[in-house]
Amino acid sequence: MWVHTYTRVMARIVMKFGGTSMAGIERIRSVAQRVQREAAAGNEVLVVVSAMAGETDRLVQLCREAAPLHDPTEYDVVVASGEQVTAGLLAMTLQAMRLTARSFMGWQLVRASGVHGNARVEAVEAPLLDEALKGGTVAVIPGFQGVSNDGRVATLGRGGSDTSAVAIAAGVRADRCDIYTDVDGVYTTDPRIVPRARKLDQVTFEEMLELAGVGAKVLQVRSVGLAMREGLPLRVLSAFEDKRGTDIVAELSGASMERNQIAGIAADRNEARVTLTGVPDQPGTVARVIAPLAEAGIAFDMIVHAATPNTGSSDLTFTVPRASLAQALSAIEARRGEIGFADIVHDDAVAKVSIIGVGIRSNPQLAAKMFDVLAERQINLHAVSTSEIKVSALIAEDQLELAVRVLHTAFGLDAEQAA
Repeated sequence: MWVHTYTRVMARIVMKFGGTSMAGIERIRSVAQRVQREAAAGNEVLVVVSAMAGETDRLVQLCREAAPLHDPTEYDVVVASGEQVTAGLLAMTLQAMRLTARSFMGWQLVRASGVHGNARVEAVEAPLLDEALKGGTVAVIPGFQGVSNDGRVATLGRGGSDTSAVAIAAGVRADRCDIYTDVDGVYTTDPRIVPRARKLDQVTFEEMLELAGVGAKVLQVRSVGLAMREGLPLRVLSAFEDKRGTDIVAELSGASMERNQIAGIAADRNEARVTLTGVPDQPGTVARVIAPLAEAGIAFDMIVHAATPNTGSSDLTFTVPRASLAQALSAIEARRGEIGFADIVHDDAVAKVSIIGVGIRSNPQLAAKMFDVLAERQINLHAVSTSEIKVSALIAEDQLELAVRVLHTAFGLDAEQAA
C-alpha cells in the first residue's frame, strides 16, 4: 500500500517534453513557464526531458564514426548525455525564475535491465523524488536512461523518454502524466495526409496502443502499454499552444462514448515483406523461420502461411521493419539448410494501413467495409492481420495515401462529416 507521510497538494504531475520542445534556450524558457504555472497552482511537479531535437542522432553518428562495431555500453554513455544537458539547462532556467528546482540523473532513479541501447525499466527509486517534492522542489529528470544491474548507464531505446516519464509517474503514484509534443493531441489520422483529420478528445489505452504500434508517432508503444498496466491517466498536449489535448483513458466517457466505432486510420511506411517459397508444409516450419528473427531481436508481423495442395510445400510471407530487412535476410539465409526453403524474395516498397477502434470487436462488418473500400479503388492486399480492435492490410507503398484518405472518408472521420 502507498502511504503518504505528508499532506498532498492539489496534484502530483509528471510533465514530459520532447526534443522539439527543448531545442534551444528560448524553447527551454517556454517550457519553464509551463512548469512554473503548474507549480504556482500548488501542484507537485516532476519534469522529464528529451535531448534537444537532432542531438541524439548527432551522438549516434559520432559513435558510428568512432567505431562501426562499438561497445553498446559505451554507446549508452555517449547517447545518454543529450538528456543530461537539457535537464541541467531546464533546472538552471527554473532557478533563474526563482523556483526551487534541481536536476537528477537517470542512474539515480531508474533501474533498468536487458540489452544496452534498448533496456527495460525494472524499478524507480521513488523515495529520493518524494523527499524533493516534499520540500517543494521541482524535480527535473533526463528521460531515456537508467542504470543497469552492473552499474552502467543504460538507455531505453529511441523514444524512450516517454517510457521514462510513465515509469516515473507510476513509481511516485502521480495523479497523471502529461506528454507535451509538437502536435496538440491524437488525430483520426495524419493531418499531413488528410487535412480534414480531427483531433480526438479521448482515446482508450487499447486504441492508443494499436495506433502507436502501427505507425502513429505521438507516443511510444512501450509507454502506452506501461500506462495501461498501471492505470495511469495520460494526456497528449502541445508544447507550443495552450489547447486542450487528448486524454488517454481506460474507458470512453461523456460525448466520446458516442463517437465513431473507428477511432482512426494509421499509416506505416516502415514495412518490408519477405517471402520464402518452397517451404516444407509440416509442423514446426513457422517456428524454424521465426526463431532466427527472434534471436536477432528483429520484430516481425503479418505472417501468412499458404500451402500448395498435394505438393507438400508452401509459401511463407512475413513483414519486418524496413530498417531490419538486411539483417532479417541474413539471419534467414544462415538457416537455409535447417528451414529448407527454395527461394527468398523481398520487397520494401510496401506499407501498412490500419483501421483502429473499440467498435471492431463487436462488429465484423467494419473489416468487410474496409476491404470493400480498398477494392473499389483497385488497391490490392498483400497480407492482412487483425486484433480485437485493429485490422491492418499490407499494400503497395505508392497507394498508401490514397488508402488512408478513402478509408478516413468512408468511416465518417472527416471533420465536416462529424460536425
